[in-house]
Amino acid sequence: MPITLPENLPAFDVLQNEGVMVMGEGRAERQDIRPIRIGLLNLMPKKIQTETQFARLIGATPLQIDFQLIRISSHETRNTAAEHMEEFYRPWTDLTDEKFDGLIITGAPIEHLPYDEVTYWDELRRIFDWTQSNVHSTFGVCWGGMAMLYHFHGVRKYLLDHKAFGCIRHQNLAPASPYLRGFSDDLLMPVSRWTEVRQDEVEAQPGLIPLISSDETGPALIEDPDHRALYMFNHFEYDSGTLKEEYDRDVAAGKPINVPVNYYPHDDPHEIPTNRWRSHAHLLYGNWLNEIYQSTPFDMAAIGTGRYFPER
Repeated sequence: MPITLPENLPAFDVLQNEGVMVMGEGRAERQDIRPIRIGLLNLMPKKIQTETQFARLIGATPLQIDFQLIRISSHETRNTAAEHMEEFYRPWTDLTDEKFDGLIITGAPIEHLPYDEVTYWDELRRIFDWTQSNVHSTFGVCWGGMAMLYHFHGVRKYLLDHKAFGCIRHQNLAPASPYLRGFSDDLLMPVSRWTEVRQDEVEAQPGLIPLISSDETGPALIEDPDHRALYMFNHFEYDSGTLKEEYDRDVAAGKPINVPVNYYPHDDPHEIPTNRWRSHAHLLYGNWLNEIYQSTPFDMAAIGTGRYFPER
């Protein structure tokens, strides 16, 4: 089954040309089926690139997905055309009475700031609380995941003295987790951040379940059953060339930046980078959607009224 997107959204043609099953909204409305409703709260400056990356992963599922693009109401982006934002994005304050089977909250390039200095922090905290009554399962990514972890559990982030950057080897800590079905015992994952959360502080919080971690860069994926949430601190959604784009940008700007490790063949930035995380990325998001499908109520009005995650 396909992901439903507006036919004039840039991601529609990109994904269709890649062979991803996409469906226009008109055709979807004629089908007698309840699609899984997934929202993307996009905090990244490059909106089109980010929405395409997540739509690619969400669309690789046998379920029909109704994909909704959401923006912070109190913040105007300066990096994406206003026409694109007006046509495809809805401010969160316009949908506070609506329900979602799943919500992805992206990262944002503001990790150097204390949370309470982020201009839209108050609205984001209201969104986190809103997920508990209006979203069946929430997936916080990179800064978005760290912010959720801090909001619900008080787990802090720490600035690093150098950027964690490259394809870092991680360990599968919970092979029996339904979110890690099909995962290898160890795996490579794109990492691009200046902050970290610490394993001992995560383990000190009752109810949190570490799923993936790295000896080099710490926790990567945490399950929070009490808040029906996953927190991912790295970037499975990245395209093959995203780390290269970040590296080239910083080199051109004269910023100190290390060559992303384990990314280019022979660690040579003149070589074409190799994607070695794509299969695990599709597994993780496919497993997340499957868990949503297995546990979300058919009547969307019932979302947020009880515990739906199966007992483990």
